[in-house]
Amino acid sequence: MALDFTGTARRRAVVVGAGIAGLAAATRLRHIGWDVLVVERSPTRRSSGYLVNLTGPGYDAAERLGILPALGARDLGFLTSVLIRADGRRTFTVPPALAQGALGGRAVTAFRGDLEAALHAAAEGAAEFRFGTTVRAVHQDANGVQATLSDGGTVDADLLVGADGLHSGIRRLVFGPEADFRLDLRHVVGALPLDRVSREVPDRTSATFIGPGRTAAVINLGPGRSSAFFTYRCPDVDGELARGATESLTSAFGDLGGPVPDVLRQLGANPDLVYFDSVSQIVAESWSRGRVVLLGDAAWCVTLFAGRGAGLALAGADRLAAALSDHGDDVPAALRGWESSLRAEVRKRQSLARKGMSQYAPPTRAHVWARALAIRAIHLPGVRVLVQRAVRRANQ
Repeated sequence: MALDFTGTARRRAVVVGAGIAGLAAATRLRHIGWDVLVVERSPTRRSSGYLVNLTGPGYDAAERLGILPALGARDLGFLTSVLIRADGRRTFTVPPALAQGALGGRAVTAFRGDLEAALHAAAEGAAEFRFGTTVRAVHQDANGVQATLSDGGTVDADLLVGADGLHSGIRRLVFGPEADFRLDLRHVVGALPLDRVSREVPDRTSATFIGPGRTAAVINLGPGRSSAFFTYRCPDVDGELARGATESLTSAFGDLGGPVPDVLRQLGANPDLVYFDSVSQIVAESWSRGRVVLLGDAAWCVTLFAGRGAGLALAGADRLAAALSDHGDDVPAALRGWESSLRAEVRKRQSLARKGMSQYAPPTRAHVWARALAIRAIHLPGVRVLVQRAVRRANQ
């Protein structure tokens, strides 16, 4: 704890991780008068990533963080969705007006990298950053917490925020090994940026193949902004990851036609650009220990099947700062109150993700057929209204 020029004690936080959760936490903590140090393992700020959607509480948090004007300039809006067969032929089109009518104007779709850029711009003047640095050890008592950094230095603070993702080092150091908290859903996911997209996928369109146990999607947003996404069910996740992205994804999707073969060729030429990992949730009985708190994927990781990870990270950071502001010097009490305010929402999203896996990897051809039939029914006026109402409720 330091003193400012008025003699008032200023509290200090160390935030580990310069992703969405960490940058949002740094910005909001500075809003309530804290000094913030952000520690990030990567040597530079990341700039890539897949699409994220901000609705409901996530959109509200982005508004309070002051990043909506920057995101508005990068908002991708609503895309046309085209379902394709294994050979690339179209089967059905879902117009963007469906989502537009359900969500109205309080929604933003952006690349993860663009969201992180907006958050970094907001946090840059509010926090100190140390890239290429990790936390090696953590010690705490009733009065504070000390982080030993990989550069040999130590930092004393009132709060340590572990916002370092699914494979959190802070969670391992303070709470225990990852295996105690990680729930594998027996699926893997791959995502990669594309230099080019086949002419079979029109501009501002997502072409998606859904088959038994797997999904492939190619999103055309123009040069330098297009991407591909894969997920599939896998009984031996560790073995699949050990094979590597190129071999595993080619084996799982190499039989598909349409835009997929060119995507796999780009993957083979640039294997380092792909994100390839297990689909896992983090389930922890508590997200804080004394003055150390986990945030975002490090705490709960609802997975891509839930579709609300970025929004929950923003909302979690926003509420964390509010709780710390309300509880004054009692940091542990603030963390307990913050956790109780988020638990129900996180449990709901994790449950929906586990139930919703069949949407991304239907168990059988019968499930694929039933899903396609349900999507086709959207064009019926009465069904469309029901779907839009359901989307609005899910995003409140």
